[in-house]
Amino acid sequence: MRVAPVHSPVTPTTTGTYRVRSRSADGRLRCVDLDDGTVVDVAPTEALRPGYRFDGDLAWDDGDARVAAHEVTDRTLVAYADGVANLFEAALDTWEEARHENSGVNARPTYDQSGDPNGAVYTFAEQAGERDVYAELRDGTAPLEPLLERFRDGEAGFDAPNEVFVLRPATHGFVLVYLVAEKGGVLADTVRDTYGCPRSGDA
Repeated sequence: MRVAPVHSPVTPTTTGTYRVRSRSADGRLRCVDLDDGTVVDVAPTEALRPGYRFDGDLAWDDGDARVAAHEVTDRTLVAYADGVANLFEAALDTWEEARHENSGVNARPTYDQSGDPNGAVYTFAEQAGERDVYAELRDGTAPLEPLLERFRDGEAGFDAPNEVFVLRPATHGFVLVYLVAEKGGVLADTVRDTYGCPRSGDA
């Protein structure tokens, strides 16, 4: 009697450091490999939120990736809102300064009522017909990590985790990235309420 050999298939895995950039309507996570900038879509998991950075193993089943093991190293949150109104003064001033200097990118810190720094505003000029900056930031093809590193390594020295808001105004030709120092703080909550970016209770 001949016994057929038993084959034990091995699921290929990829180990790396990733930042979750966004979540699609079906729950899949758009992640960026921070070592080489590769963008990968990962099967839904409630353990990770847009903005989280994690070290982990991605298992590949028939070309689809899922998180096999992970350790979250930064619980920063990223939120997106398109077609927003009621822009705050610092955002408009930053944009006007960029237009005056004919610059595609501009930045400035923001301060609380006591004069202490609490965030940083970046404006990126839209390039109609050439680039969709908002989509690139949401989809992970435009870099976000350098902004976070500069934010944390700057004079104010903000610690992680933070909150990041990527906003596209309805009537202005730029995209706004607002980095807020304190996750879950008054400023972050105000931005979320103003632009309709609710935070998950366990995020």
